[in-house]
Amino acid sequence: MNLIGESGSIISLPKIADPRGNLSFAENQTQLPFEIKRTYWIYDVPGGTERGGHAYRENTEFIIALSGSFDVLLDDGHNIERYSLNRSYYGLLVPKMIWRTMENFSTNSLALILSSTEYSESDYIRDYQEFLKNARK
Repeated sequence: MNLIGESGSIISLPKIADPRGNLSFAENQTQLPFEIKRTYWIYDVPGGTERGGHAYRENTEFIIALSGSFDVLLDDGHNIERYSLNRSYYGLLVPKMIWRTMENFSTNSLALILSSTEYSESDYIRDYQEFLKNARK
């Protein structure tokens, strides 16, 4: 199942059901439209805290709620869409040049992020007004 919005897409991952526990996976260019260059995770987020609050010039991300739940707000400079992630067998594809904010983290939530690029501080746009100027070109 792919639910495509203006700025992001929900992608279902394979779910192999087993009485001993389920298994899901993501593979380069099979489930994801990019080669994974970096993987990181966000956890132990204090209640009421937001993460993100930036856009990337080149990086595309795939965000999965491995445990718990959280919301991802995607802003393309014209519209804002909210995605609630709470299942480990689907994730949110976030293209480059989309402002993203993560909020409403449940207790013990774990966000896994797969990225198309290696870390580069110069890829970040951290000023919202600068993002809007670039996004509306």
